[in-house]
Amino acid sequence: VQLQASGGGLVQAGGSLRLSCAASGRPFGNYDVAWFRQAPGKEREFVAAIRWRGGSTYYADSVKGRFTISGDNAKITVDLQMNSVKPEDAAVYYCAARYLVVSYISPSHVPSEYDYWGRGTQVTVSS
Repeated sequence: VQLQASGGGLVQAGGSLRLSCAASGRPFGNYDVAWFRQAPGKEREFVAAIRWRGGSTYYADSVKGRFTISGDNAKITVDLQMNSVKPEDAAVYYCAARYLVVSYISPSHVPSEYDYWGRGTQVTVSS
């Protein structure tokens, strides 16, 4: 699976931005697809994930209620709609995919457990 993230840019605090992660090589099928972010000097952190089979979604507490992750089966994309953006949301955003091993465990929040990564897309927030 090859992933390509896009949609980053400059957004005002309180505004909205939509990121997209496109897959090539194979459909997501039995995968968890997640968005992570990494701000300068900080570790990469989990933002949101979607279990492709079934469509269940999961969010970090810091973005719950503001961000929405969704999948498009026809386009084989996973989007991250970012609303009410805050200055602390500024980071490089990465999409990642992991083959689903155990269905009764929620998607991992640990970056090292993901097998495929796209190149990041920068989100800058002006206050």
